[in-house]
Amino acid sequence: MRFPKPRRVTLYILLVFFAFLFLLPLWTCITTSFKPVHDVIYTTPVELPLSPTAEPLITALNIMQRPLLNSFTFTISAMILSCLLGSINGYILTKIRFRGSDTVFLFFSIGIFIPYQAVLVPLVLTMSKLGLFNHIEGLILTHTAYGIPITTLLFRNFYGVIPNSLIMAAKTDGAGTWTIYRRIVLPLSLLPFVVAAVFQFTSIWNDFLFGVALARGSEAQPASVALANLRGTTEFQWNVQMAGTLWYALPVLVIFFVLGKYLMRGYMAGAVKG
Repeated sequence: MRFPKPRRVTLYILLVFFAFLFLLPLWTCITTSFKPVHDVIYTTPVELPLSPTAEPLITALNIMQRPLLNSFTFTISAMILSCLLGSINGYILTKIRFRGSDTVFLFFSIGIFIPYQAVLVPLVLTMSKLGLFNHIEGLILTHTAYGIPITTLLFRNFYGVIPNSLIMAAKTDGAGTWTIYRRIVLPLSLLPFVVAAVFQFTSIWNDFLFGVALARGSEAQPASVALANLRGTTEFQWNVQMAGTLWYALPVLVIFFVLGKYLMRGYMAGAVKG
């Protein structure tokens, strides 16, 4: 009978410990979301509710229903647009070589490191002049533009692994540039699209600064701003706040749970050149 090596046992213990630390905030969020006010006061956050109730969840959902819908609208729209534009840019910069393509890619890469705060004032002024301030369309345009550099980088790295001989064979058969993209490159792009989509969804969904600057106190208010407003002004309803946090975190948790295995494949795709 073989016993695990001490080093492996130590590794498993550490993994379990760090998993416990990682999941503890989620556990406290779930337990507090089902507690009435009395249980919140007289129990610790990690304890199960003495009198479970769904009232905090219902209250939080009623408050955040419209902001959650707003966040879904501009997050999914900006995610699709930025991924599609990033895919096209990655294809052009990789398979259609032209003079200055590396310089163009350098400027795209610089865009990744520009902080939100550096563009906040001119962004608000621009959106106001375009008539998109306090509108969902303004958030879609903003997050699409900010997502193009990182999606371009992701797709360019993946498309660099596609053999040039495959592209040349298609050109020999008479296929044009966009025909090659639609019928050859795009069908091979499932994994990078998954990686870029998950990255963009989480990044846009979790954004607070653009939401509070471009749509605060309006019909286009995102869920991140509505969640911050749940704290109230005179008292803290921790059960309602935790319930709102649970509603807000649920879409991201579902996406990682469903697409987790594809995400890991996408991260590894293109890492090794054959």
